[in-house]
Amino acid sequence: MAASLKQELLRKIPSIDDLLAGSAAAGWLAEHPRPLVAACVREAVGELRRQILSDSAGRCGPAHVTAEFILARAEQRLAERTQPHLRVAINATGIILHTALGRAVWPEGVVDSMAKELAGYVTLAIDRETGKRSERDKRVEHILTELTGAEAATVVNNNAAATMIVLAALAAGKEVIVSRGQLIEIGGSFRLPEVMAQSGARLVEVGATNRTHLRDYEAAITDETALILRVHPSNYRIVGFTKEVPLDELVELAHARGLALLDDLGAGALVGLEQFGLPHEPTVGESIAAGADVVISSADKLMGASQGGVIVGRGQYVERIARHPLARAFRVDKTCLMALERTLFLFRDPERLKREHPTYRMLTTPPEVLKQRAEALAAAIAPAMPAAQVQVRDGVGFLGSGSLPMEQLPTSLVALTVPGVKPDELARRLRMDEAAVFARIEDDAVVMDVRTLTDEQVPLVAQAAGRVAEGGGPAPA
Repeated sequence: MAASLKQELLRKIPSIDDLLAGSAAAGWLAEHPRPLVAACVREAVGELRRQILSDSAGRCGPAHVTAEFILARAEQRLAERTQPHLRVAINATGIILHTALGRAVWPEGVVDSMAKELAGYVTLAIDRETGKRSERDKRVEHILTELTGAEAATVVNNNAAATMIVLAALAAGKEVIVSRGQLIEIGGSFRLPEVMAQSGARLVEVGATNRTHLRDYEAAITDETALILRVHPSNYRIVGFTKEVPLDELVELAHARGLALLDDLGAGALVGLEQFGLPHEPTVGESIAAGADVVISSADKLMGASQGGVIVGRGQYVERIARHPLARAFRVDKTCLMALERTLFLFRDPERLKREHPTYRMLTTPPEVLKQRAEALAAAIAPAMPAAQVQVRDGVGFLGSGSLPMEQLPTSLVALTVPGVKPDELARRLRMDEAAVFARIEDDAVVMDVRTLTDEQVPLVAQAAGRVAEGGGPAPA
C-alpha cells in the first residue's frame, strides 16, 4: 500500500472522544467504568493503526476506519476483560477427574447447601459453645476420623503440601527411608525427592526400581532415621518382575525400631472400589487399621471434594503437624472445608454415594444408559451440523488425575468429522463456543465420551455443534 494512502486512512480514524460519545459506547459506559471502556477503544484504534502501517498488500481500506468497525473490535476486548475466565465447561473427554477442568464435580446437593451459607459469615474457626477461637480443621476432623478410624485429622491445601508438612514436622534434619520404586513425580513435574529436600528431611533410597525387600529397609535404619515412607502407586504401575513390602510388615518393622510409618495413598479412597466394578484400591481406613501412624491423600480425587491434602493418623503426630509453622502457610479456606465436610457425609451411605456424588455416578453408569445417551447425542447433532459425519462408537474412558492409571472404563462415543475442517480445528471451535465443549481426538475424528456428560447437557452440546456449523467454514490451510 502506498504511503500516501496509508496516511489518508490514518487521518480518517475517528478520535477516541468521538468513539466514546457514540451510542454504542454509551451503553457500555452504563455498565462498566469509563477507564476500562476507554482502554478497550484505545486498544482497538491502536491495533488498526499498526495494521495500516504494516499493510503491504492493500488489505486495509476505507471500510476498516469506520466507527462501526473499530467499536466491534473494542466490544470484543471489553467482553474478554469483563467475562470471568474461570467458568463452566462441558466435559466430553471421558476423563472423570480431569485436572485441567477442575477434577471432581461437586455434588449438586453440596453446592446448593453451600451457596446460601457462603453469602454470610460462617463458623470457620470459632467454638459455638464457648465463643472462643478454635482450630479450623476441627470442622472436618469429626467426619474424617469417623470414616477412617484415625485418632485425629487435619487438612492442608493439597497432597504435596501434606507430604512436605508431615516430613517437616516429623523428620526435619533426620533420615526418611523410601523404596526407589516409589520416588514418584506428580503433576507439574514436582518430584518426591525435591519435596523431601524442601522439608529438611534427608532421603534414603532402598531397593531397586522394580523390587524392594524388607531386608533393604532393615539395613538402612540408623540412629538418624525418623520414619519410613511408603508411597502407593496411585498414578503409575510397575509391572512384571516386581516386589514391594506389604504395609503391615513395614509397620511392624517401623514400630519395632521406634520409628513412625507414613503412608502416602495419593488418590484417597474411602470405600472399596470393587463395589463399583473397579479393582480394589487401598483405602485410608485399611491403612489406619494396618497400623500406619500417618496417612495422607488428596481430597479432590476419589473423595471427589475440594482441592486439599487430607492428613489422618495418631493424635500425637497429627498434633505436631497441625502446630508446625507451615500449617498456616498451607491452611485451607472456608470454601474448601465446607465442601469437604459435606461431600464426606455422602460416604456414610454407599447407595447415596452412587446416587448423589457425580464421580461415583459416572463410574457406575450402566453401559446401556451410555449407549442410549450417545445415540441421543448423535441424533441431536446430525440436524444441527448437516455437513458432519456423525457416528456412535464403542470406546474407553479413564478415571483420571493419577487414579487407577491402568483401568479403562468401557463407554460409548460420538465421533464427528466435517469435510474440510481438521479435527484439531473442530475441537478448538467447540472449546471456544459459548458452551465451552471439551472433547478429544481419536482416529482423525473429534470424539465425545458421554460418560462425563449428563442427559441435560446433550441438547447443549448439540446446540454448540450447530453454532460451530453456522459460524465456521473450513479451517485455514
